[in-house]
Amino acid sequence: MSTPVLRSVHVHPVKAMRALAPTEAEVQPWGLAGDRRWAVVDAAGKVVTQRRHPRMALATAEPLADGGVALSAPGHPTVRIEAPSPTATITMEIFDKYVEAVPAGDEAAAWVSAYLETDARLVHMDAPEHRRPVDPEYALPGETVSFADGYPLLAATTASLDALNSLIAAGDHAHEGPLPMNRFRPNLVIEGTDPWAEDGWTRLAVGEVTFRVARPCGRCVVTTTNQLTAERGKEPLRSLALHRKRDGRVIFGQNLVPEHRGTVRVGDPVKILD
Repeated sequence: MSTPVLRSVHVHPVKAMRALAPTEAEVQPWGLAGDRRWAVVDAAGKVVTQRRHPRMALATAEPLADGGVALSAPGHPTVRIEAPSPTATITMEIFDKYVEAVPAGDEAAAWVSAYLETDARLVHMDAPEHRRPVDPEYALPGETVSFADGYPLLAATTASLDALNSLIAAGDHAHEGPLPMNRFRPNLVIEGTDPWAEDGWTRLAVGEVTFRVARPCGRCVVTTTNQLTAERGKEPLRSLALHRKRDGRVIFGQNLVPEHRGTVRVGDPVKILD
């Protein structure tokens, strides 16, 4: 087996919207720089994701030099949104937890409301005091996360995806495969490992940055959403439920917490430390 390497890096400027694939990214304590620092909330302040609106997969947010984002989607005009000044926040709900976020302006709210055909608004997480704590059952003191589901980063391996696609090919919904990695919306994609090798990891180094492996990533209906069409199927949840179920959760990939700041780059060697 060759030395594992970082095959790709993925940043999601707005939670649940399309991922970008830079060649490198700064690792901050709460995740990759620019990853899921924006989110959409409904009229009640509850986070909106592809779970409820799969067509969010078709929307793109491009970072702007001033810290804002340019939003675009099929059939909708591109709009440039400035990062809001953190002078007033709203309390938003994200998976039964509450966090402060800064609402963007009316133009942003009008765009996301028109696109999703429901009352919604765009919010931003900027100030360090607004970071969310990582699940204390799996966190060390002081570890925080942005608008990601629960942990600063998600890693997945190409070997495990290949193995999963083999399971799909042998199942009742073989016509849905093979699935691309974007179904799992990872931050770091690693190649050169054995299938499911990540099950045994507790610490790893990607280039100059070391990470603690917090826990396997439980998967949801978002993985059944075609990220190019927003259509849904049965896979990979059906095959994961048959072959990759742990403690009542279907799993794929590993949640990571950075141990320090640094930069990860495509092509970086990956070392399994523990």
